[in-house]
Amino acid sequence: MDRTEILKALAHPLRVEFLEWMKEPERHFCNQAHPLEMGICANQFEKRCGLSQSTVSAHLSTLEKAGLLTTSRVGQWAFYRRDEENIAAFLKELGSTL
Repeated sequence: MDRTEILKALAHPLRVEFLEWMKEPERHFCNQAHPLEMGICANQFEKRCGLSQSTVSAHLSTLEKAGLLTTSRVGQWAFYRRDEENIAAFLKELGSTL
């Protein structure tokens, strides 16, 4: 876990909002055609925030590189899930060091 990369990823309010939405997928992504257990399809973020596919992909990629998300691919679709283990480890480390 790279604490600096995580802090950089969390520096953008939309990326924090993505993580918040993903914490309650039933509430924020109830219209997704695929089961939410698969993760959240990238196009659901586009629909929710109204940004372009490339902008949404860049934000999701930043969160993934920081270790806050995991990705699985099914055909042409990418599904994202919060990495709860890494998020918990980061919060624990942050709490003990600050």
